[in-house]
Amino acid sequence: MRINLDVLLILDALDRHGSFAAAAESLFKTPAALSYMIQKLENDLNIELLDRSGHRAKFTDTGLMMLEKGRLLLSAAKDLEKQALQLSAGWEKELAIALDASFPFAALVPIIEAFYALNKQTRLNFTHHTLAGSWEELTHNGADIILGAINEPPTSAAWSYKMLGTLDNVFVVAPGHPLAAASDSLTNEQLCLHRAIVISDSARYCHPLQSNLMDEQAQIRVDDFHSKVMLLRAGTGCGFLPRHIASPWLATGELVEKPVLSFRQKDVAYMAWRNSNDGLAQRWWRETLLTSEEIARLYQ
Repeated sequence: MRINLDVLLILDALDRHGSFAAAAESLFKTPAALSYMIQKLENDLNIELLDRSGHRAKFTDTGLMMLEKGRLLLSAAKDLEKQALQLSAGWEKELAIALDASFPFAALVPIIEAFYALNKQTRLNFTHHTLAGSWEELTHNGADIILGAINEPPTSAAWSYKMLGTLDNVFVVAPGHPLAAASDSLTNEQLCLHRAIVISDSARYCHPLQSNLMDEQAQIRVDDFHSKVMLLRAGTGCGFLPRHIASPWLATGELVEKPVLSFRQKDVAYMAWRNSNDGLAQRWWRETLLTSEEIARLYQ
């Protein structure tokens, strides 16, 4: 077979980092070594993966297809490696847990402490994502568990999921924002007159999700709820927040909740896990998360 995983890793790194120099640094190789391996595959298969006519090499259509399909092969290889380690040790070497940005990490601190009290050597890797990006960690990037992902899950025999409950959405503005003085429920026409603070979808390959967002409305996009809350408190714009995130600022009066005539009031939240990993660490986390009273209260 003329395609090997090393070349697929190079294509993935090149796409992620944008240049041969940065990709080479991430893989602890030289740019020349990366270029040689790609050119060798191109010559072996008589294909063109990169268009080198410009200042910076760009993926051809064939290269983009190889990149997309190659990532699936890399994910499958990672799964195979994990399963081999599980069979020999029982407890996984590492466990990847992806969290939706709306999930409060503080709820996991006592669970993490309880896990390490078991004196197991499993390394925990936590990452944070938004909207469809949480599902993408499961379907494309090899996460073992995702927690707090919203909207309908993708269907496949490769993973299982359980509904955790729902998150309430509230529309908030700073007390000095023009909409704070409105006496009636706000219409979509009124909202479109004011800038919205929205969180970008972290998904790179899955179709992005949008919630309570109108195309006609001016926007500022941020990557996390911390940044969004800062701009909302400053009166820079308006927007929706999960109630548990808005509650502290509503209590202090730094944000004001306003009724809206037409909006998505609740988001359904899920936990999901890869069926190919049934190691002891994943099993422990799965059972502990699903029986956590604090998490159950969050999604009541």
